[in-house]
Amino acid sequence: MTAPEPNPGSVEGRLTAVRRLEPTALGSRALQRLTGLATRLLEADATAVSLLGEVETVVGGDGLPTGSLGRQVPYGDSLCAVVLEQGDLPLVVADAVTDPRVGALPPVADGRVGAFLGVPLVAFDGSPVGALTAYSVRPRPWTDSETGLLRQLADSVATELELSALGREFEAHRLRFELAIDAAEIGSFDWDLVTGRLVWDDRLVEIFGYDRVTFDESIDAVVSRCHPDDRELLKDSLQAAIDSCGEYDAEIRIVLPSGETRWVQGRGRALADDRGVAVRLIGAGFDTTAQRHSDSRVARILEVMKSAFFSVDRDWRFAYVNAEAERVLSRTREELLSGVMWEIFPAAVGSDFEINYRDAVATGQERVFEAYYPPPLDAWYEVRAWPGPDGLSVYFVDVTERRRAAEMSRRSTARLSLVADVTSAMSAPLSTGAGEEAALQRVAEAVVPVLGDWAVVSLVDEDGRTRDVGSWHVDPAMRSSVARYAELRLPALPPSAPLLRGLASGQLMRVPDVEAAVGRSLPPGEVRDVLTCLAPQSAVTLPMVARGRTLGALSIYRPADRDQADDEDVATAQDVADRIALALDNSRLYRQQRRLAEGLQRSLLTAPPQPDHVEIVVRYLPAVELAEVGGDWYDAFLQPSGATVLVIGDVVGHDTEAAAAMGQLRGMLRGIAYRDGPGPAAVLGELDAAIQGLGMGTMATAAIARVEQTPGDRAAGLTRLRWSNAGHPPPLLLHGDGRIEELAHPRAQLMLGVDPTSSRTDAVVTVGYGATLLLYTDGLVEGRDLPMDDGMARLRAALAELAERPLPVLCDEVIERLRPEGLQDDVALVAIRLHPEDRPRPPGAGTAWVPRPIDPRQGPAR
Repeated sequence: MTAPEPNPGSVEGRLTAVRRLEPTALGSRALQRLTGLATRLLEADATAVSLLGEVETVVGGDGLPTGSLGRQVPYGDSLCAVVLEQGDLPLVVADAVTDPRVGALPPVADGRVGAFLGVPLVAFDGSPVGALTAYSVRPRPWTDSETGLLRQLADSVATELELSALGREFEAHRLRFELAIDAAEIGSFDWDLVTGRLVWDDRLVEIFGYDRVTFDESIDAVVSRCHPDDRELLKDSLQAAIDSCGEYDAEIRIVLPSGETRWVQGRGRALADDRGVAVRLIGAGFDTTAQRHSDSRVARILEVMKSAFFSVDRDWRFAYVNAEAERVLSRTREELLSGVMWEIFPAAVGSDFEINYRDAVATGQERVFEAYYPPPLDAWYEVRAWPGPDGLSVYFVDVTERRRAAEMSRRSTARLSLVADVTSAMSAPLSTGAGEEAALQRVAEAVVPVLGDWAVVSLVDEDGRTRDVGSWHVDPAMRSSVARYAELRLPALPPSAPLLRGLASGQLMRVPDVEAAVGRSLPPGEVRDVLTCLAPQSAVTLPMVARGRTLGALSIYRPADRDQADDEDVATAQDVADRIALALDNSRLYRQQRRLAEGLQRSLLTAPPQPDHVEIVVRYLPAVELAEVGGDWYDAFLQPSGATVLVIGDVVGHDTEAAAAMGQLRGMLRGIAYRDGPGPAAVLGELDAAIQGLGMGTMATAAIARVEQTPGDRAAGLTRLRWSNAGHPPPLLLHGDGRIEELAHPRAQLMLGVDPTSSRTDAVVTVGYGATLLLYTDGLVEGRDLPMDDGMARLRAALAELAERPLPVLCDEVIERLRPEGLQDDVALVAIRLHPEDRPRPPGAGTAWVPRPIDPRQGPAR
């Protein structure tokens, strides 16, 4: 009597199944491949296959820490155990830390697992043996499609585990069989057909349940033990061998006195006398019961597993087909068995299927591959084919849905990447028409080939004129043709063309047949020839509309061998068009605001005076990236006594309020400083008091310098500079001998608008002719890429190197050297160079120069 098999649903059944599967599972390449696929498709951090016996053992995985394979986890700490407690249901955990089922387990507590998705693995006999799990370090939701995908992969994993164990059992059985032969476990017989005596060796006597006493050495001893249903087979096989003097080969069942049934294989040959009459039959017999049971068990496994399986002989005829293969191949066993594979499935001839199958047989090496079979099957299969002495065995799974999910994921990723690329392209400054065209050309390049094989981008200028400004083709050889079509098409299009209708209505246009909608309406000539060469079949035209205005259109084309754009493609293209439109509209509003801002700012600044004894140069340049007016200003004027007053200032803020406050401060300072009496410190003090008294609520920095000269100074060729500074960057004084002096108070004085009672002082420095005084705002020496100390050092170095240059050139070069990439903030600058009164004034001296905005790629304009 054999022990009863354990109940699959019991703990004992699970442990038995795990012990059977575990030896061949650890480190399996197939498990590594399946878990790697799960990690990619689910976008998880790691995936693992675990078997749960008395402990959890990790037998395969992807993305796991080094040393994880083979690691054993106590049952109480096992995530796999929690999965199996769910029964047939998956364990879905979006936030592991807060989930009471897993929150206290070590992988969650130590931060390795933030989100978790687990599906049970079930052996062929129904035993839950472990789990396929995916997890991420950070919390994340799991969709129903992701859960279903992991379930599908879990079926493949369970099948792989069964196949590995089955292969191990096959090998063990083969070894046992060879050992049986080596140990003389095969019995021999010799039947004398003349006398009727049947001689058996001890092994055969034992197989048939006799001993030397009970065995009567007659054929009746065989017949009496033979199963009633197999007696005719035995007699017919023996008689055929005798009649033909040929071979005997039969496998029969025998029934022992104990009632046990055994299978016995007999093989022999009839020997003839000189007359050709059989006189003896000799051969061997062996017990095949174990093999029969093993084959039966294998057949049961193959029948219940969820993967399709078939085997073919060396002539490519189907020898075995399981139930799942019948379903997947849409053929019955009767249609398949003994049929030639290439005749039943002619589309396999010359395909990856035939190439891999024949290669496996020729090399004796297993082949694993994916291939597509056309209608009527119309499916993708993952195939594993391994050769054997009798032919080829093939295990395959329909992976059409999995590939479709992977393709959808790939396309979704490509669409998201496209939107990001377009956003990046349209994020660049579009301050000029050239900037818009360059950005739209990058958009045309980005949408190909994700949304189509070629594209054209049209732009409606601010004057209402439509132009094609960007084009691209997936084939480099066709890009010149697309560009030429973009040059020619607009004048040739009829009013009914989808592009013109879309621009007029602002509505999306789907064009299933470009030739019918456009090609036939084009006039004969180059434009029609170019379109024919490009050969578009379908197209989508998407107007670029923002705030009710149509600013252009995006036209995307596909050839006949590519499906028309589906709803997801169109939705992505619409998103792209909307982003382009918003960026264009913002750019145009920005340019309008910038023009207004610069006009306002410049209207508040006036030309400097033109005294004979000094040369005055002023500069004002707005920031290249901002449309807001700033609070930077300069001023230069003469007092009634003839003294020259220079002012530089910066109101806190960058908006119209700052510009208005700047205009007020500049006007008040002029009124206060025009009088001859008060010095720079007194002027700043009165201005500070006025800010508070008038309730302006404004803060600003300012520096004032007054050029003073007595008759004695003039005779000596000297000039005095009286100056004061209210929190402004220190002016720089370039002496005639090249020495640079920083005009700074011993202790910094407060900016305006903070405390009108604070003490302010004048300072005086005496200089000779040829000296240059430079006053500037902080945008020249400070920014997000330039600390103030570094900017001051660079400014001093530039002044030292440019000391001999004419003053206008010096001012231009200083700005270009300190800000070669363009200004991040407004910059105001006023410089004065002292000359004797009888010295001719240099060309252009004393004139104001307020340039156009800087192109950051070209430096300051002259």
